[in-house]
Amino acid sequence: MTGGLEGYDEVAEANAQKSILDIHWSRICARLKAEVGEVEYNTWLRQMGVGPVDEDEITLYLPTRFLRDWVRGQYGDRLGALWHAEIPAIRRVELQVARGPSPAADGDASAAETGAPSAATPPAMPVMDAVVVEEPRTAEVRSDLAAPLDPRFTFDTFVVGKPNEFAYACARRVAERPSSPGFNPLFLYGGVGLGKTHLMHAIGSELVREGRVSVAYMSAEKFMYRFIAAIRSQSTMEFKEQLRSVDVLMIDDLQFLIGKDNTQEEFFHTFNALVDAGRQIVVSADKSPSDLSGLEDRLRTRLGCGMVADIHATTFELRISILEAKATASGVEVPAKVLEFLAHKITSNVRELEGALNRLIAHANLFGRPVTLETTQDVLHDILKANNRRVTIEEIQRKVAEHWNIRLTDMSSARRSTVVARPRQVAMFLSKQLTSRSLPEIGRKFGNRDHTTVIYAVRRVMELMEQDPAFAEDVELLRRMLES
Repeated sequence: MTGGLEGYDEVAEANAQKSILDIHWSRICARLKAEVGEVEYNTWLRQMGVGPVDEDEITLYLPTRFLRDWVRGQYGDRLGALWHAEIPAIRRVELQVARGPSPAADGDASAAETGAPSAATPPAMPVMDAVVVEEPRTAEVRSDLAAPLDPRFTFDTFVVGKPNEFAYACARRVAERPSSPGFNPLFLYGGVGLGKTHLMHAIGSELVREGRVSVAYMSAEKFMYRFIAAIRSQSTMEFKEQLRSVDVLMIDDLQFLIGKDNTQEEFFHTFNALVDAGRQIVVSADKSPSDLSGLEDRLRTRLGCGMVADIHATTFELRISILEAKATASGVEVPAKVLEFLAHKITSNVRELEGALNRLIAHANLFGRPVTLETTQDVLHDILKANNRRVTIEEIQRKVAEHWNIRLTDMSSARRSTVVARPRQVAMFLSKQLTSRSLPEIGRKFGNRDHTTVIYAVRRVMELMEQDPAFAEDVELLRRMLES
């Protein structure tokens, strides 16, 4: 009888410890959400679950290797500091991959009310994340249906920066766990040459490399031509069966189907059949589903019901990173000042940026000459001329004033209220980014302000863009409008 009571006491003590961890974890999650914002929290941190405490170390579980690595790199130190503040004995946080019950599934009432995940009990032996299928399937690229995957376009060769990190993370998630709830379909959109096709090829290559699924990648144009050919040859049933037999269907440049009503109808039925069967759809376009006027409403609605990820225009830092990676891979030494020159001059299209660098490298290899700023201007004179549109400070002031609905005269007035000062700072920031004017020249255009005022405005806008995603989106939108 005594042994039974001791066993009961051990279970009760274990439950009490778990409840205490749950309380600490709820508080930590609330702090994290307040610090990083709800969107970032839900994207990266919501799926964490709490594991055991071993002396001075606590284990946290995440569902995928990619998510674990991302959280470890971006939030590992902060998680350690928060746990130490809650429980001083804890000095280290270990992040592991495990398929335990989801935090939302076994959370207590308090966690549900706060929106924070509760402590999820992981399996005794953490299981590495994998794609679950009913029976083994042959990994293949359906060349009978689709275009081949480009071996150059992989996740390893994709340069990640703030403008594309969310789309990259979504693509990695689909590659690791196709047909995950909330990620089917995956809709990638953005301007020409920003990396949509690269990510689609990377998803396909990763899935085939893992040896789990059959993949079909094609452009919307090829989808239409295959459908028309099937109608002419009276083999539409065979065409439908082929498409609906794949595990992952990827359609690039969906905007091509605008105005093609019969092809849209077929794609809609193919889409429904695959999603209902638990298969993954990945689609790209130049605009978001809601902005693709000309698509049927029912198709637009279905495309927007999964994960929609925008690839923004590149920043100067991202363009530099892309150029450095390509130059290193080529084996040709390209001076930093040449890379900076290209990153400043070619801003709208990554393909054009890479093409310009390829021309420089080819010229250096063919003629055995080093790459210099002078040869760059000579070899790329046509590209540089096409990208030489000059944005004026007056144009920037007008666009910013219209965006925030203030008077143009407020740009040079002495008013210091936030409603006027913030747009004025943004206009100074964009003037520094998009024009070649000096700081004193910019200051004079804004009511004869000192150059130190311009420096402060630039720094302040950069800080706000890091802290407030909505504000950053406004600034990026204005940049796009001015550069287009």
